[in-house]
Amino acid sequence: MKTFYPKDLSTLQFYGLLQGAVAPRPIAFASTIDKAGNVNLSPFSFFNLFSSQPPILIFSPLRRMRDNTTKHTLENVLEVPEVVIHIVHYGMVEQMSLASTEYAKEVNEFEKAGLTAVESNEIKPPRIGEAHVAFECKVNEVKSLGEGGGAGNLVICEVLAAHVNEEILDENGVIDPKKLDAVARLGGNWYSRANGDSLFQIPKPLRNLGVGVDQIPEEIKNSTILTGNNLGRLGNVEELPTAEEVLDYSHREEIQEIRVRFVNDKESWLDHLHLLAKEKLEQGEIEEAWKILLQKR
Repeated sequence: MKTFYPKDLSTLQFYGLLQGAVAPRPIAFASTIDKAGNVNLSPFSFFNLFSSQPPILIFSPLRRMRDNTTKHTLENVLEVPEVVIHIVHYGMVEQMSLASTEYAKEVNEFEKAGLTAVESNEIKPPRIGEAHVAFECKVNEVKSLGEGGGAGNLVICEVLAAHVNEEILDENGVIDPKKLDAVARLGGNWYSRANGDSLFQIPKPLRNLGVGVDQIPEEIKNSTILTGNNLGRLGNVEELPTAEEVLDYSHREEIQEIRVRFVNDKESWLDHLHLLAKEKLEQGEIEEAWKILLQKR
C-alpha cells in the first residue's frame, strides 16, 4: 500500500485523491439569492445529512484553488442566509452539470440550465420545479475551515420544509430509491446512478444482537469460497439452527448428492457446501445457508 501525505502533494493533487476515494457522494444542488435579488444555482458534492432533530443538512463550497476566490453560493448565503437544497436525479444530471459553469454573478443559472424556478413557501430563493426532492432551509451558521485555496466552508442548514414528488413514493409513503434515481459524484468526471442493479439491502444489526463473526466455526470462517461480506451476513443472526434442524436439512436431495459425490474428498465436500451456501446468502436465505454450512459428512 502506498502512503501519501498532504504536505508532499499540491492542494489540487490531494483534492483529487480525496474526491476519488471518498465516493460516491450525494450532490446538493443549491439555489441561493443575494441582497440585490440575483439568483444562483450550483451543485456541491461535499454534502450530507447530519441531524434529524433538528433536521440539519451541511454542504461545503470550497475556495477556488486557482486563485483563492469564493463562489457566489457562499457569498449569497452570507448575505441572505437561506438556501434550497435539491437532490439530483438522473433526469436532470446534464442540466446540473451545466449549472456548475462559472457564469457571472448576474446570470441566472435556472435559465442557463433550462430549469423551472418555482417560488418557495418559506424562503426567498426559488426551488427547481423538475427536482424530485427539494429542502427549503435557513442557514444557521457558516463555518470557515481555512483561508487558503481549497479550504471548505461548512454551510449548516436547518430544513424548514421538504417538497417531495409523490411519484417517487412507494405504497407506504416512503421514498423508493429506484424511483428517486439519485445521482452521486465520484472522482474526476465520474458519477454513479442509484436506480437498479447497483442497489442492495442489508438487514440492520440494530434490530437483533448478531452472534458475530467470532462465533462462526473456524472451518467456515477460513473458507476460500465465502467472502468477508458473506461472513458478516452469517454473523448477523441471533442464533444458529438447532442440531435437529440441521439434521432434517441433511435429507435434502442437493445435500445428499454432494455427500455421495465427495464421500472420500473432504476438501471438495466443504467447497461445494460453501458454494451452495454462498448462493443462498446472495438470495437472502441466511437460515438455509447456515443449515448447509453446518452439515456433517
